[in-house]
Amino acid sequence: MNQIESTIARFNRNFYHPENKITYIGNGEFGGKASGLLRIQTLLNSSFQRADFPEFDVSVPTFTVLRTDVFDAFMKQNNLYSIALSDLPDDRIALAFQKAELPFSILGDLRALIADVHSPLAIRSSSLLEDAMHEPFAGIYSTKMTPNNQLDADSRFHKLVEAIKFVYASTFFKAAKDYMRATVHETADEKMAVIIQEVIGQRRSDLFYPDISGVGRSFNYYAFGKADPKDGIVNLALGLGKTIVDGGLSWSYSPALPKLDPPFGSINEMMKNTQTRFWAVNMGTPSAYNPIKETEYLLEKDLTVADQGKNLKYSASTLDASSGRIVMGIGKTGPRILNFAPILRLNEPPLNDLLEKLMKLTEANYSAPVEIEFAFNFSESGIHPFGFLQTRPMAVSFEEVEVKEDHFYPKQLLASSDRVLGNGIDDTIQDIIYLKSNSFDILQTRQIALELEKLNSELISQNRKYLLIGFGRWGTSDASAGIPVSWGQIAGAKAIVEASLEAVNFEQSQGSHFFHNVSGFQVFYFSIEGINNKQIDWDWLNNQNSLLETNYLKHLRLKHALKIEVDGRSGRGIILKPQEI
Repeated sequence: MNQIESTIARFNRNFYHPENKITYIGNGEFGGKASGLLRIQTLLNSSFQRADFPEFDVSVPTFTVLRTDVFDAFMKQNNLYSIALSDLPDDRIALAFQKAELPFSILGDLRALIADVHSPLAIRSSSLLEDAMHEPFAGIYSTKMTPNNQLDADSRFHKLVEAIKFVYASTFFKAAKDYMRATVHETADEKMAVIIQEVIGQRRSDLFYPDISGVGRSFNYYAFGKADPKDGIVNLALGLGKTIVDGGLSWSYSPALPKLDPPFGSINEMMKNTQTRFWAVNMGTPSAYNPIKETEYLLEKDLTVADQGKNLKYSASTLDASSGRIVMGIGKTGPRILNFAPILRLNEPPLNDLLEKLMKLTEANYSAPVEIEFAFNFSESGIHPFGFLQTRPMAVSFEEVEVKEDHFYPKQLLASSDRVLGNGIDDTIQDIIYLKSNSFDILQTRQIALELEKLNSELISQNRKYLLIGFGRWGTSDASAGIPVSWGQIAGAKAIVEASLEAVNFEQSQGSHFFHNVSGFQVFYFSIEGINNKQIDWDWLNNQNSLLETNYLKHLRLKHALKIEVDGRSGRGIILKPQEI
């Protein structure tokens, strides 16, 4: 236990204790996510000047940690390791965990906790490996939310227990095992602590959600306009942060230039890329009972649901059909665009100023670029609750690599882009997996993900890194916007290219857990507009002999390695074909 953890009080059966907002149950480790939250709380207490931001109540939402010894006892007393480490599907593993019993020693504390709390709770993973810089495990394990609004304490208690068991089970789900294979770690060595935390938000009819969820990064590989990479980037969304971290549509902007829109080519393109659905906790009639489903108590609703309740007044603008212009606010009738203009342009309240301050504080504390997650709610009192939900360091390479524009079109060029994530040089990749443009079908993206998963698994077992080329967003939760792969399904890729097709052309999301893993593993990520031979030499790819071909993919194995150069300062990158030897 480190110095910060030693100051945390043991849970005294009062979740909302006025002095101890962070407590623990059991012994052992706190895990990466909980340790990050403790670090935030200490930083807020020691370095954050609350008087500079009187409009906000900034805090880490109240939580209790079940430390890793509870996990160890649960696994051993129920003899779960044999099934957990097997190749059984996730649902079989999850059901086995649901049938098991939590250690008797903690049940009294959990019962006392739930008797005192009647508002939604988030049951979050906090494994030993989570939130490390170079192998961050971001979004690999599960979070389960419960409305916790049942009238009787017994029902609330059983829902809490089910959620804890589900998070424990997610330690051994396929995505986690696949991810683990791309690291030096073994699944059997992982231990899981669990965070039980209040959810920031407000009840509106039968839904509970925050006005804004967000992810901020203090370093931005895709700076646009006059923004500098060191200015960072922020993604904002209505509702629960699941929209952002799962790679859904959200609004991105530079904290140094909050009034500057992303570089959309037209209003139609902006409309296509605006958030249209949001996630909320279901406070009404529950859906079908399913304790092994992560979204059992969540609902994804159309934006019109929030608009009907006038809950978009701080976040939306409106397309005025008569003038064809975007008008701030929701005073007019018309399609809504969630560009958060009422806040970002008017700076009331000064949310962007607060985010800049918090990112600078955490960056200085970690001595590295950071990513933060937060939730924010408007209050009629004028003091708005801001929940600081997570922080983790980002792996950013500062190796000096210079890629000039005149480097973009040499004879040996395979691909080039001026929008590339990463920095450095790699000359070790001989394998290429790419989606065939002539058979690509946006309705088959889930099948494509399964084909990729198989190839990825084989290449990882051979310890062979590869270049992956496809269309639309990688790692999106929207199957119509790209390929909905989890990180574990493509974890062996060292370089990734996304090209846009006419029907698959969405703004890239940097706020997702997928992109944190990309940066954590220092994967090069090329974003290329259009499918043409100017930026990708498709003719060369199609003329190579394939090692394997599926319905949608081709796997090439070259005699000699590609050379990849990425200049993180300019965002430029090139992929060069092998030299003929």
